[in-house]
Amino acid sequence: MYEVERITDLDRPELRPYRTMRWDATHRALNLFVAEGEKVVRRLLESDLEIVSMLMPPKWLEVLSGQLAARPERIRVFVAEKSLLETLTGFTMYQGLLAVARIPPPRPLEELVAGLARPQLWVAMEGLSNAENVGVLVRNSAAFGVQGLVVGETCSSPWLRRAVRTSMGTVFRIPVVEAVRLTHTLRELQSYGIRCVAAHPRPEATPLSKADLRGDCCLVFGSEGSGLTEATVSVCDEMVAIPMAPGVDSLNVGSASAVFLYEVNRQRGRV
Repeated sequence: MYEVERITDLDRPELRPYRTMRWDATHRALNLFVAEGEKVVRRLLESDLEIVSMLMPPKWLEVLSGQLAARPERIRVFVAEKSLLETLTGFTMYQGLLAVARIPPPRPLEELVAGLARPQLWVAMEGLSNAENVGVLVRNSAAFGVQGLVVGETCSSPWLRRAVRTSMGTVFRIPVVEAVRLTHTLRELQSYGIRCVAAHPRPEATPLSKADLRGDCCLVFGSEGSGLTEATVSVCDEMVAIPMAPGVDSLNVGSASAVFLYEVNRQRGRV
């Protein structure tokens, strides 16, 4: 269900999440995230996540009325002309369509593992400070059937606005575990029979084409600049690397993760 409110007063407290779009920490403190753009907002409407409010020009109201009516929660839909919305947000908005929703509550790792089909495929990330890189990794994960994401304590959150946008809303489809300590979470995955594979370009690493990725596994990716920490590598069961031409020692995390995940799917007969 939803209720429509036409706005003229930009100082209303209900509009605060839209006024503070540049300050993600404000949203995180309230356990909220912002979705922007038609495709991302439509995926949010199709998800099970709780939507608090939406902000849009009048033209979108009719377009989205069916999806809005199908939602179980009460959504406040704020409507105003695009120029007023841009004044409110401080952005030049191409589509002028935004939504605020609640970050889903954390679920125990044991519960997630028990509810997923085998062989399982997880992705863990460490040290990715750029929200857009996180979003790309999330999108790649969704494209290749990853069943769960582990976000290390030194990573940007996948619920940051730019990460949600870059993921194209695919973060709504994959369970996310935000680790207090990544090494502890990897060990817990191992206790459930899931091998942890470090994507790490060292000479002694197993070439990707020779690694056996058919069983339950969690691929662990680090930042392009510093890679994985020694502590994380030491916890993993195996180091695996993509063979590259001389003079090139790494790929960005988006490219590397796509290559790794394609290989997992190839070995499992899914491509």
